[in-house]
Amino acid sequence: MLANTFYENKVEQLRDVVKRLDAALTNAGIRYQVIGGFAVFCHVDRIDPLAARLTRDVDVAIDRQDLQRIAQAVQSIGLQYRHAAGVDMLVDAVTPKARSAIHLIFTNEKVRPEYTDTVPDISQPVRATEGVFIAPVADLVRMKLTSFRLKDKVHIQDLDSVGLITPEIESSLSATLRERLQEVRASE
Repeated sequence: MLANTFYENKVEQLRDVVKRLDAALTNAGIRYQVIGGFAVFCHVDRIDPLAARLTRDVDVAIDRQDLQRIAQAVQSIGLQYRHAAGVDMLVDAVTPKARSAIHLIFTNEKVRPEYTDTVPDISQPVRATEGVFIAPVADLVRMKLTSFRLKDKVHIQDLDSVGLITPEIESSLSATLRERLQEVRASE
């Protein structure tokens, strides 16, 4: 008998919560796409599972106008909406923890005022092998290069290491974001 590792258990927990979220939002007719580290994980895992890095939470892009409908839809799956410290999130209704929450990020808005780009619209989400909608690689690259924190740079390295950042994606970036991509590549 094989025992699951902590890593495998955490991946399954994240997949489970995202699948439950997908079911609740799909049943309510609400569009969404998983973004951030878990979306990067899904894209990289599809190509090279050993190169996929674990993330501790899930970020989901939504339309701000759907917020109240989302808050109602997720109650049936044991989640509840919270706004704390300027962050909109879905937490476990019984044991709410911000660290393991689903963070809600609003499309067509800047995550932080100093960011150059807004979060892309939910125009072409990709159905991941997990059965949930994730942001296309090109959108993830733009978001990660816009945020440009250390973990974003690592996510860019992960996407690049398995060949997901194509010349087409690179050429579609603004000059500022292309410079940041080159900076990440130079640091490898």
